Amino acid sequence: MSELQKELEERSGNVCELCASKESLLVYDVPDSPSDVKDTRILACSTCVNQLTDSDQVDANHWRCLNDSMWSPVPAVQVVAYRMLNQLKPEGWPVDLLDMMYLEDDVKEWAMAGIASGPQLVHRDANGHVLSKGDSVVLIKDLDVKGANFTAKRGTPVRNISLDHENENHIEGKVNGQHIVILTQYVKKS
Repeated sequence: MSELQKELEERSGNVCELCASKESLLVYDVPDSPSDVKDTRILACSTCVNQLTDSDQVDANHWRCLNDSMWSPVPAVQVVAYRMLNQLKPEGWPVDLLDMMYLEDDVKEWAMAGIASGPQLVHRDANGHVLSKGDSVVLIKDLDVKGANFTAKRGTPVRNISLDHENENHIEGKVNGQHIVILTQYVKKS
């Protein structure tokens, strides 16, 4: 038994860090891990590893265990849970768990790096120009800002936007000092 496996067994209490099984425990290297992260491995049972490495073997009911393991303080476990929940979104129930799940920005970036969700989302402004993180845009319509009790006026610049990783029609930025979500159909790249 390797020193690494001993460390992981100690950290996990000698159970799978995903489903808590005590059977056939293996060291699983989290794919697409950044090089500057220390712990990029988890202890997982052979059932979890087989399903993580072969999407044809995924049993959605097995992954209901993520309801517990997604709260692990170990970033590598959080990354694997987030990725699997995203893969299982069509089942319905994972969407609620994803909505509850909180990841630090660097952990979420790591998790997103390994999600193979087909074509990447492309954010486009009202004129069809591709938007990127950090771009500046201008509002092309007066927008009522819900919950902030003001109207963002047409012509208002929004600098240093961020992109919604789950919806190509949403961007985020600050207007009047308020961080808001803006529909891409109401902006043009400046």
